[in-house]
Amino acid sequence: MPADEHPPAPPSLRQRRRAAATREIVEAAERHLTEHGPAALSLRAVARSLGMSVQALYHYFPDRDALVTVLIAKAYEDLAAAVRAAAGATPPDPSVPSFVIAADGYRQWAISHPERFQLLYGTPLRNYAAPADGPTTRAMRQMSAVFQRVLFGGFTPEQLAAADTLTLSPPLRAHLEHLSPDGLSALPPSATALLLSAWGHMHGLVVLEVFGHTAFLGDHRAEVFHLAMCDLLTGIHRRIPAAQANGPG
Repeated sequence: MPADEHPPAPPSLRQRRRAAATREIVEAAERHLTEHGPAALSLRAVARSLGMSVQALYHYFPDRDALVTVLIAKAYEDLAAAVRAAAGATPPDPSVPSFVIAADGYRQWAISHPERFQLLYGTPLRNYAAPADGPTTRAMRQMSAVFQRVLFGGFTPEQLAAADTLTLSPPLRAHLEHLSPDGLSALPPSATALLLSAWGHMHGLVVLEVFGHTAFLGDHRAEVFHLAMCDLLTGIHRRIPAAQANGPG
């Protein structure tokens, strides 16, 4: 280490206490969310559950939106972690594609944490607006990156650019080409369209289940979802041309 560089000073006692109190508030808010649902979330209710005044809680979160932003970002991060863990685990059946395993991980987290999933994708909280390009957006991109990898891993940029999709209008193509540099713009527009379509299909089935619309399937819901994801992946990969063999050098 150069002589003029020093390791960062450890957090002070006051900083450690503040961090611990913040974690406790977030955990209490998550418990309240699980018990009462997103619509009932309020700083006053969270403070009451911790035996503190709402004025004291304002020292950590200035308003409800600040707490909601933390809860949403953490839910996205936990969902992304579950998807990454599923995609990175050794599957019991090696023939099952990584995308299907990741999708199963997405579904399993959603049905295990329905209230947190509803906070992300249910009815928007009244008067709440996430900060532009803030922690909720960055956390969401983590999950997008996982699905981009498991859906298109092994394909070259040239193959993805030549994917057979419905004709994209010039305005839509231009929009897809100019997405945020750390978002989907690493993909050619045709692949971005396929990724969005795949996510919409997968997410739609999970939403139907979390909100109770597939209860008629009983214990067969997991199998139906798994088969649908296998079929979805096959259909998307059929749209991507095979790699061109290298000609003689």
